[in-house]
Amino acid sequence: MLQRPISLHTVLIILIAVYCLKPSANQADMAACNKPNTKTATDTLLKYPNEKYFTNIRQLTFGGDNAEAYFSFDSKKLVMQITNPQLGAECDQIYYGAIPQKPTDKFTPKLLSTGKGRTTCSYFLPDNKTILYASTHKSNEACPQTIDWRKTGKYVWSLYPEYEIYTANLKGNILQQLTHNAYYDAEATVSPDGKKIVFTSTRDGDIDLYVMNTDGSGVQRITHELGYDGGAFFSPDSKQIVFRASRPQTPEQITEYKELLAQNLVAPGSMEIFVCNADGSNLRQITKLGGANWAPFFHPSGKKIVFTSNHHTQGRGFPFNLFMIDLNGNNLEQISFDKAFDSFPMFSPDGKTFSFSSNRNNGGTRDTNVFVAEWVEPKSGK
Repeated sequence: MLQRPISLHTVLIILIAVYCLKPSANQADMAACNKPNTKTATDTLLKYPNEKYFTNIRQLTFGGDNAEAYFSFDSKKLVMQITNPQLGAECDQIYYGAIPQKPTDKFTPKLLSTGKGRTTCSYFLPDNKTILYASTHKSNEACPQTIDWRKTGKYVWSLYPEYEIYTANLKGNILQQLTHNAYYDAEATVSPDGKKIVFTSTRDGDIDLYVMNTDGSGVQRITHELGYDGGAFFSPDSKQIVFRASRPQTPEQITEYKELLAQNLVAPGSMEIFVCNADGSNLRQITKLGGANWAPFFHPSGKKIVFTSNHHTQGRGFPFNLFMIDLNGNNLEQISFDKAFDSFPMFSPDGKTFSFSSNRNNGGTRDTNVFVAEWVEPKSGK
């Protein structure tokens, strides 16, 4: 979930670029994209010593930019956003694949989106055969132009108004177009009970969260504060929603925010984590850390949130690591320790497996890959 613009979603990819974390990939790097993983679960390139919640960590992708990997409802598949010339994906496209069950098995991503335009923010529906995603392909089959932040002097995400939300089957056939307008509609995810979709839209003049039924009916706006609200996910019981948000406060911040929004842009440098009920009520801010706090996801207990942050970098901007915090904002804990980038955390619906995207084990290239691990709750006092 642009993100997600964030996703732009592929946020992950763009955020890394903005902080100049990686050198350009060379041909030798790209040629290694599809080599199978030969690392073991204890290989320090895959797991850092302090990562006590991860065991049997596996790298699923090798090369390119792979992000926003989200589980099917049966916990057997992942759908994700990929940019990788080796796969023919020059612009973000949606792929899915079965999670390998044996160490010798290889994750083989299959193209699900049209291969045209730019896509973002995919998510399975409860039947495990239908996938939700946003795409610009209907308005323009070409990859939309991106903003060169080096020239503008300001790091921003594009809120492409051409994005519409679609559902497709596993053969890539579009089943339904759920949104129909000239505004940004993206960052959609599905409630665990399978009844609702939450998404981000600019249709009412700001960047807000909306919910709708899975057939696109019953659209309701649930956030109303000035600022960007996005990257939302439901709690395990489908009663709450967690999301990232910016809240411009000073006259200068508000003016800049509105000027960028008028150009379908948003600056993501300052975001915090918020939670509300599924209807938008009982809105409260969970983090007050400073920096960019984003990509939140509920812990299986429904009492904690895992998210990405650079608040601990003392102004350097990177690395981005994964943190966990109680729903009341207490007990902040760092849970990943890559020196560049860890993000897009998600628990499988059965609560056993954890997925995330990372720069670890990329040989010094600019590749971001998808990893899965068994999640282990440390024993009390350990």
